[in-house]
Amino acid sequence: MSKLRFGLRLKLLFFSSFLLTIPWLGYQYVWEMETYLRIGQEQTMVGTARAVATALHERPALFDSQSAYLTDVKPGTDLYAHKIAYPIQLDGKLDDWQDYRHLSIAYDEQNLIDSIQDYQLDSLHFTHMVGQYDRFLYAMFDVTDNKVLLRPTNSLRIDKNDHLQIAMTDQSGLFQRYIIAPTQPGWVNAYLLKDDLDSLQPERLETKIQGQWRNTVSGYQLELRFPLAMISSKIAFAIVDVDDPQTRSVEQIMGTANPSQLDSLGTVLVPSPEIEKILKGLQYSNARVWVVDKHMRVLARSGNIQKSSGVHSGSLNNLFSNNDLDHQKSGWEYIEKNWLLPLYYQILTKPPADFVDDLRDAFALQGQDISQALSGKPSTLWRLSSDNKAVIMSAAHPIYIDEKVMGAVVIEQTTNGIRTLRNKALEQQFHYILLVILISTLALFLIASRISWRIRKLRDDTENAIDQQGKIIGDIVPSSAGDEIGDLSRTFAHVLSRLSQYNTYLENMASRLSHELRTPVAIVNSSLDILLLEQQNPETKQYVDRAKQGITRLSKILTNMSEATRLEQAIQSNDHETFDLEELLKGCVAGYRLVYANRTFDVQVSVSHSTFHGSPELFAQMLDKIIANAVEFSEENSAINLQMVNSEPGYVLTITNQGILLPKNMQHQLLDSMVSVRKQQNTEQSHLGLGLYIAKIIARYHQGNIRIDNLKDQSGVVVTLVFKDLKI
Repeated sequence: MSKLRFGLRLKLLFFSSFLLTIPWLGYQYVWEMETYLRIGQEQTMVGTARAVATALHERPALFDSQSAYLTDVKPGTDLYAHKIAYPIQLDGKLDDWQDYRHLSIAYDEQNLIDSIQDYQLDSLHFTHMVGQYDRFLYAMFDVTDNKVLLRPTNSLRIDKNDHLQIAMTDQSGLFQRYIIAPTQPGWVNAYLLKDDLDSLQPERLETKIQGQWRNTVSGYQLELRFPLAMISSKIAFAIVDVDDPQTRSVEQIMGTANPSQLDSLGTVLVPSPEIEKILKGLQYSNARVWVVDKHMRVLARSGNIQKSSGVHSGSLNNLFSNNDLDHQKSGWEYIEKNWLLPLYYQILTKPPADFVDDLRDAFALQGQDISQALSGKPSTLWRLSSDNKAVIMSAAHPIYIDEKVMGAVVIEQTTNGIRTLRNKALEQQFHYILLVILISTLALFLIASRISWRIRKLRDDTENAIDQQGKIIGDIVPSSAGDEIGDLSRTFAHVLSRLSQYNTYLENMASRLSHELRTPVAIVNSSLDILLLEQQNPETKQYVDRAKQGITRLSKILTNMSEATRLEQAIQSNDHETFDLEELLKGCVAGYRLVYANRTFDVQVSVSHSTFHGSPELFAQMLDKIIANAVEFSEENSAINLQMVNSEPGYVLTITNQGILLPKNMQHQLLDSMVSVRKQQNTEQSHLGLGLYIAKIIARYHQGNIRIDNLKDQSGVVVTLVFKDLKI
């Protein structure tokens, strides 16, 4: 399994990836800036709440004299007049109340004022709410009554039938009671009752209280309207149920409070138009402002939380208008919009275009910040919208009247403006960071490519200067660059030059040594020949014969040492010619049969044509070396097989012998110079390991390859020669 290799370019690209920490650091920095911006927004909102509260301090006329001073608020008894966007059409159908029906209050057994008969849910229950539009107070009643009994046409009594009782205090504090008891469905007015609390006798018709009575399948519906100037703040509504048309006795009285007792009246809180005028006068349109009483009921409000981002939209447009113009002048806008921004917003979050506002129609607020403000301590609070899309911050400040907290000012804003500023800043920052990363990475990649190219060139030049046998066949052109790679190139060139000189010396040493030793060897050999001609005793003759054998071996060593050099010189001066390879092969084998009589030679030639271009003498010499090696390592009387076939490159010649196997991991080294694997040295012959090396030189001269391997059945050795089919 090959080891994974990392080049310079990959390493530099890997280290350049640390540049990606720059956007992360920028992202963290902008987040920190957003935190500080939020703190600044929080302080600004606290200051705004303080300024609004200052405008409301010590102005008791702005607060209702009754409801604002209540020690406790009773739901269903103390009413809240919700702000109505459009005037109500008094038709008794309650269609105009659909947007506000979720604010209505249900009245049942718990709201019974007087129960003469046993209560049944189907006998009487109703839903009710009051609203305020302009200078009028509106009220609606959706009554479920199993028997609707209206006042007879000629009856002077108005209390012996189903009717609505209204009790209130007027602006001067007088207790006033009214009854609505129509003789038929349709337009109704109220009857003002006499001051006697024990009497329900009408005094006159009050036309300021107007409405519409409409019977339904389950009961009846009633819509009313009367001027706000008629009441101060105390009021009560009660539905009186009469079912028996004979006795016409009252069976159930159910309502907001007992209309016959002044002390039991509830209150109605109407949003203060005076406070709303003050809020509008502040012209603080980039926040939602609430004013609540000490019971957390809303006295006034201004602004829309959907638009209260804390940052004016005009500021954003002016801040980034120049960049937008630049984008429109080029194709950069397309790249930014379709490629970059979708990538950025995988990390960033866009402020929501819309979110759920739970307090849109709220008439009472809750929160820790408001509780602390009503206790006299300004406070702030962060909260999420119910759909978790927006972060809303609120700041509350107390309102003092006679050194007592009578209410609070609540300022609300979202963080959408800050988030938009953060996103815009990060967009611009990411643009520049991305550009820096791309330029830096490209520069590092180019530098790494240049360095790796120079190193690869130096490697290739070095490899081309030395062949597989270690012979220096070329030069390295030294680089003129002044860096480390240039210095390395010049060092390699200098080292290669010195090695070339040394190798030339070694290459010529064999021929020089052979030339220098031939004369003394010839002198010694001739002297021994003369000694052999003289009469010698057996003991002396024995030593002379040994000396003769040694000098003969030395002469052969000198001959073998210079053979390779002579062969290379012969190859350089040899001319190519065309000859018949099959004929040459069979001729050589015929000679081998005579020389090596104790071996059997088998030749098989299966080629379409055997014309070959090269040197027949050198080819025969190559075969001689291979056959001599095969004979030496094969067993006596064994067969040596020669087979030549056609292949895709040209010719394939295999020479197989049975005998000693090659050592493991030595197949390639046996073709090198001075390599021999003979276990026993023959005293008659010297072996320098040049036979197969010479065969390899001749094979390459004929543009062929030679390979030596053990047979698959481990019975011997096979030499394979592959030659291209060189035709002329």
